[in-house]
Amino acid sequence: MMDRNLTTTVSTMAVQIATVEAEQDHDLSAEFSYNPADPWAVTMTLSTVAGPVNWTFARDLLVEGQYEPTGDGDVHVWPCLSPCGEAVVIVELDSPAGETLLQFPTRAIQDFVYASIEAVPVGSEQTDIDAWLEQLLTAGA
Repeated sequence: MMDRNLTTTVSTMAVQIATVEAEQDHDLSAEFSYNPADPWAVTMTLSTVAGPVNWTFARDLLVEGQYEPTGDGDVHVWPCLSPCGEAVVIVELDSPAGETLLQFPTRAIQDFVYASIEAVPVGSEQTDIDAWLEQLLTAGA
């Protein structure tokens, strides 16, 4: 039986980041983590000069975004080629502060996705609804 309380951090990488308003790219560090206790979500932590910034979004966006554009809300993911012709995955983050485009090597995204699927295969995700509701209700107390 799998321990769904484990957090699996399966990828840390340096990324090229470009903001829509900026005239130049910046090197940042990004870390993706996956917690089997929340099997539908991944968390991306960006290390910025102002401190870490966390974005949690659906794992399916990374699964599907390697092959086709996906995402309807604040996170969009699509495959692309870098200016050097290398396969990359673009992650676009939209917030009230603006848009940010992140470019990740496709292999790094694939490695992360495969590790998360090994932890919890797609289609076998289950959540204890009672525990989730209790956590949700006590978080505001």
